[in-house]
Amino acid sequence: MRRRQKNQNKPLLLLIGIMVVALIGLAAVAVSMGEDLPKTQQDATIPTTPITEATEPSTEAPTEPPTEAPTEPPVTKVSTATIGATGDVLMHKPVITSGQSGSSYNFDYIFTYADDYYSSVDFAVANLETTLSSTTNGYSYSGYPTFNCPDDIVDALKNAGFDMLLTANNHTYDTGNTGFHRTQQVIEEKGLPHIGTRPSLEDKNYLVVDINGIRVGMINYTYNTNISSNGAIALNGINLSVDNSQLINNFSKDNLSGFYKKLEGEIQAMRNEGAEAIVLYIHWGDEYQTRENSTQNAIAQQVCNMGVDVIVGNHPHVVQPVELLTSQNDSSKKTLCVYSTGNAVSNQSYASHSNYYVEDGMFFNFTFAKYSDGTVLIESARVIPTWVNRYTQGGTTKYQILCLDDTVDNWQAQMDLVASTLEKCQKSYNRTMGIVGEGIEEANEYFSSNQATVESMLGVE
Repeated sequence: MRRRQKNQNKPLLLLIGIMVVALIGLAAVAVSMGEDLPKTQQDATIPTTPITEATEPSTEAPTEPPTEAPTEPPVTKVSTATIGATGDVLMHKPVITSGQSGSSYNFDYIFTYADDYYSSVDFAVANLETTLSSTTNGYSYSGYPTFNCPDDIVDALKNAGFDMLLTANNHTYDTGNTGFHRTQQVIEEKGLPHIGTRPSLEDKNYLVVDINGIRVGMINYTYNTNISSNGAIALNGINLSVDNSQLINNFSKDNLSGFYKKLEGEIQAMRNEGAEAIVLYIHWGDEYQTRENSTQNAIAQQVCNMGVDVIVGNHPHVVQPVELLTSQNDSSKKTLCVYSTGNAVSNQSYASHSNYYVEDGMFFNFTFAKYSDGTVLIESARVIPTWVNRYTQGGTTKYQILCLDDTVDNWQAQMDLVASTLEKCQKSYNRTMGIVGEGIEEANEYFSSNQATVESMLGVE
């Protein structure tokens, strides 16, 4: 009979049982201790996130939080540029003599009561109606009918605050080829630019000037009195050479279409150089007539159609109206036009012409405004009437330009006037404003309304 073997695994089973009992006891102790722990510590030991089955990782890009579209900066007015233009500086012989002291000349005194006004604008322009031919060239100083003046008039104009001179007028060639070229040379040597004439064909016949960040194109023209088949013209009855005829901006009343075509190309050239506004200075019209003629009307309208912003006229030696023209191509396009600014200084008077208007002139101002989006418009215009005060000092007739500023309460104290002179000033003011007052008021009403409309459309802050 076989003997039953002993169970050799019994001790191992006993050990495992003891370990299970011990583990169960420890678990009970842990549960008991956990009930006494704070909630935060309980959370740290007991997982709260349910166990889920494993999933494939997402291939979708994370969603970006929504962002606001960038906003454009508000449009603002960034700059203004005020340009002033005065009437003819007509240097008659008595005016020349008035500045003489021995063998030298000084004309600063003429502008004593006007220079603050000329200097107050950003860019001031005067029409120099004389030539500058030195006596060493065989020419004496003279007035009408052939004007020739000492160089010192340019010094006086510069000292008075003028920034540029106009040299295209009917007296440009009064002392021939010598005076024509020397006048330009003297002006340039004294540090002033000029337009209307040029030294050579290589030089531009216009100027684009940066005035307070606003680029303004300027050009000056005069009428001619004759033109030959080879292109030679005449001014004041004096024939120019063919070469010099090409060096002065001129037009023929009998060929206005040719003038328009040429001017249109020059306007485009100025635009190509960055001009944001265009000003035409033009010598035209009938002398001593206080109304513009039909040719002036026709030219002004066509120039308006070309997009010129401002027209400043000279030559009649009396003040003519201010008008706001509307383009026939675009009814929203306007052109400010003064047909004549009259005389700045001259020897003309009621005594010599039976016409008080020859004593009158104006300082004509207009202001461009520019916005941060590049828009440029005319903001305002102003006429300051001027009157030439002729008086005697030491046996010599003297001339002073008086600015009749309606914002000044007491002209008599401001300009040291006697009662009789004050009365003449008031009459001169009334004459000038009687001609230009309505036009300048209508223009400013439009400029104010147009500016408000434009600023509203742009959202100007």
